[in-house]
Amino acid sequence: MALQTFTGTLSTSPDMAPSNPAGDVRSADLDLVGRIRSGDGPAFEALYKQHSTRLYNLASRMMGAHGEADDLLQDIFLLAYRKIGSFRGESSLGTWLYRLAMNHCLDVLRNRQTRMGQQTDSLDEPDAMPVASPVPVLGAVSRIDLERAIDSLPPACRAAFLLHDVEGFGHQEVGTMLGISEGTSKSQVHKARMRIRSYLAHGSKKES
Repeated sequence: MALQTFTGTLSTSPDMAPSNPAGDVRSADLDLVGRIRSGDGPAFEALYKQHSTRLYNLASRMMGAHGEADDLLQDIFLLAYRKIGSFRGESSLGTWLYRLAMNHCLDVLRNRQTRMGQQTDSLDEPDAMPVASPVPVLGAVSRIDLERAIDSLPPACRAAFLLHDVEGFGHQEVGTMLGISEGTSKSQVHKARMRIRSYLAHGSKKES
């Protein structure tokens, strides 16, 4: 089974609006944002209901076994409420929220690693590595093993991998969300796939 095919089963956002929304989507997003800025509580509740499940799953996979997704989700929507005035409709509201959520998760992970004295990986790496095709994984792979493999990735690789291979964003969109180049996104996804394949081939056997 190809890794990309398997990770497709983890996708939480098959209907995510494109990063460059059509006129009707952009108009609806701007209308909702305008209502939220004017203090319309039901409008913010509608935003929460529309995006909370996908953002919770994203936060959960970014934080892995640390179980902080509930608190992070609250933080993300508090940030969204405070920063909603910065939304200009250049991307879809969903993409804007994903960018905010991913950056917050990365900040939390970096702060934790700094406190623990660990060196963090960098998102800004040379654009030297062409992205490989999805790597075939031999044998049966369980969803639990795949989740553990994703949890083992460095934060930068994990972020790019989740946004591209799980959530379905293109490399240009991933780059915009994470503040990196398209080439760096490809490099990070390539590294993530190689690490996951290695984990599934060797790491999961050690735990069995």
